Amino acid sequence: MLFRGKKIDVTTLIILLCFMAISTMAIYSATSNTKYAGLHINNLVMFFVFFIVMLAIALIDYKGIVQHFSIYLYAVGILMLLFVKFKGMTINGSTRWINLHFMQFQPSELVKIFVILLLAKMLSARQGEYLRLIRDILPMIVLVGVPFFIVLEQPDLGTSIVFVCILIGMMWIGKIPIKLALVGGSAIVGVIGSVTALYFYNLPLFNKIVKPHQLHRIQTFLNPASDPDQSYHVLNSIKAVSSGQLMGEGYLRGTMIHGGYIPYDYADSIYVVIGEEFGFVGSSLLLFLYFFLIYRMIHIAIASKDLAGSYIIIGVISMFTLQIFENIAMHTGLMPLTGIALPFVSYGGSSLMTNMLCMGLVLSVKIHND
Repeated sequence: MLFRGKKIDVTTLIILLCFMAISTMAIYSATSNTKYAGLHINNLVMFFVFFIVMLAIALIDYKGIVQHFSIYLYAVGILMLLFVKFKGMTINGSTRWINLHFMQFQPSELVKIFVILLLAKMLSARQGEYLRLIRDILPMIVLVGVPFFIVLEQPDLGTSIVFVCILIGMMWIGKIPIKLALVGGSAIVGVIGSVTALYFYNLPLFNKIVKPHQLHRIQTFLNPASDPDQSYHVLNSIKAVSSGQLMGEGYLRGTMIHGGYIPYDYADSIYVVIGEEFGFVGSSLLLFLYFFLIYRMIHIAIASKDLAGSYIIIGVISMFTLQIFENIAMHTGLMPLTGIALPFVSYGGSSLMTNMLCMGLVLSVKIHND
């Protein structure tokens, strides 16, 4: 056990500790002099607890988890999502959580890991051979489609898209034939085009496919002036980030943040705090840390002698990349606003737990690379 521990990737641990420092500072700034003051202490405690859990996971051989438990974990995940559907906790019109009293647990976060593990098992069974449409690709689409549609109904479009990104990333590295990839891409474009056409030519049918709040967000994204009340969050986020300029307004000096103009600035909108108070330089440093973390994961994936380990890391990278891009893009006006956390930085127990468990699996691939 001690020998295994010596093989842990220290660079990755340092990067995660840097995220902990950035997250705690940003949360402290966002919540100072508000009813949420003190959340930065909770954040530190959660980081410490999940850091220990991550190290424990890293010392467990991931191969046993993938081969013997992935299907059962996936089944448990689907049952949790169904429990949320019928008995879940509703906040701001979305039913995504289970009330555990000491925290509000969001099962869809954990299910992302279970999907990655089961996909890794299915892909590694091909031993690097091209995927087959009927026996490989369609079962994997169904596997991802079940949590995708359940989560979409919560409604949680952001997390649903993450499932799709995980599937695409893992199948691409898992050697999907180019012809099938082109057909799949064309099908996605066709579906989007068809839904867009319905908006102009068959609005009643369109309204059955796209929920009113989803359409409203898209319309607000395309034309913020069409509904100033609904675009309040995005417009103020853009204003706050742009006011940071090169060096930022200074720590604890964010005008928009401390003026109360940014909703959920300690959680999903934490990037706005960094953009306003630390400017372009602070934002660039954050993006560099994400880039360096992904680089380290790619390095571990390439060095892995086991395909399942490489596929797990590709799934984690796909998940992180989409969430990082989507969170920052929606606060800078590049994408519609969705409820998705910034990995390792946003306040949130379920999100942080999932991210640290993912890193535990990544480190396990590094340690048990034999």
